[in-house]
Amino acid sequence: MFFRFTTAGESHGKALVAIVEGLPAGMPIDIKAVNHELWRRQQGYGRGGRMKIEKDEVEILSGVRHGNTLGSPVALMIENKDFVHWQEVMSASERSTQKPDREGGLKNNKVVKRPRPGHADLAGGQKFGARDLRNVLERASARETAARVAAGALAKQLLAQFGVEVLSHVVQLGGIPAEPLSKTWDELCGVPDDSPLRCTDGSVQTEMMVAIDLAKEKGDTLGGVYEVVAKNVPVGLGSHTSWNEKLDGRIAQAFMSIHATKAVEIGTGVANVSVPGSQVHDEIFYEQTGDERKETGEKRYGTGDSESALLSPASSLTSRFVRRTNRAGGLEGGITNGEELRVRGYMKPISTLRKPLHSVDIDTKQEDLAAFERSDITAVPAAGVIGEAMLAIVLANSMREKFGGDSLAEMRTNFENYMSELTKY
Repeated sequence: MFFRFTTAGESHGKALVAIVEGLPAGMPIDIKAVNHELWRRQQGYGRGGRMKIEKDEVEILSGVRHGNTLGSPVALMIENKDFVHWQEVMSASERSTQKPDREGGLKNNKVVKRPRPGHADLAGGQKFGARDLRNVLERASARETAARVAAGALAKQLLAQFGVEVLSHVVQLGGIPAEPLSKTWDELCGVPDDSPLRCTDGSVQTEMMVAIDLAKEKGDTLGGVYEVVAKNVPVGLGSHTSWNEKLDGRIAQAFMSIHATKAVEIGTGVANVSVPGSQVHDEIFYEQTGDERKETGEKRYGTGDSESALLSPASSLTSRFVRRTNRAGGLEGGITNGEELRVRGYMKPISTLRKPLHSVDIDTKQEDLAAFERSDITAVPAAGVIGEAMLAIVLANSMREKFGGDSLAEMRTNFENYMSELTKY
């Protein structure tokens, strides 16, 4: 049994669509929670004018009846409000055979001939033989991630049935870090959803906002780092037995698929390469419930209250293995180890600049400035929300692989049996 999804739709097309497979039957669906995730994706200081046009709300077309899943594919649709201004340009109907002059045709049909450095425009045009780069950029646009967030919201609701929660925050923006970079779960929960940049440090957030304002004045864009944290993830998701079953590999692929994300870090992966193994690997201890942890004098990295039990009937473990640090980010050998999952995405600056970079017209081959499309100054907080969705989807798939079940009740029984067996190890 797998959890999987696919999306369809263009940035300025009629709608975005997601089809989600693998949800067990009998799972309650909270459509308000899905719409709230879509709202969260649209927030953030430095977003562009499109966010004022679109008010993303999902319509469920199939797979849910009277508020509960049927076990069949769930089809989701998000209307593009801006389509009313693009109906002719993005029409699926055959275009008029009349050939307008080049300049008038390019302008009226919003034809794109000057690729943007850093975007899919040129590489996609060459790959598919597109003479109008709009055929590439419409699908390559980050607008597609609204459909992912909707699918991820369903994955989050499945995970919540087993006590798993996922949140994100901005670690760095425009070269300004929020020290210390790792925050506890309680600190993340303390960041309101309407926070300008989802940063836990208010003074640093103000500095970041000033940097965004300066970039806007210069016609530039800014990147940054976002961290996604999953809490109460059970031990044993993923596998060491095959390269494609390693959960860290799946997570890395999912995060690298997020627009403008150019690197992924799990735990303290980057810092770990510069220090001896004795300062990297998380030592293992065995604790009885209620025992006081012996103080080691070392601050626990990014765990918050991860030793709290899973929110399930099988969670009353009498004893368990623990780690007092979490530099591995909750994964060892491609398998979850029971600690919080900590994943960072490194987002490059958005490739659409108000002050365009040097480019070349693909028809005339003459040097020119790159095309400009309405865009953001930065979208790092939104990338964090998208990262939440992608991590939730990967975890939901692993949960379905391990615990199966045609219905939610059957899946829960399998989960509780497994958690009970863990107490005997």
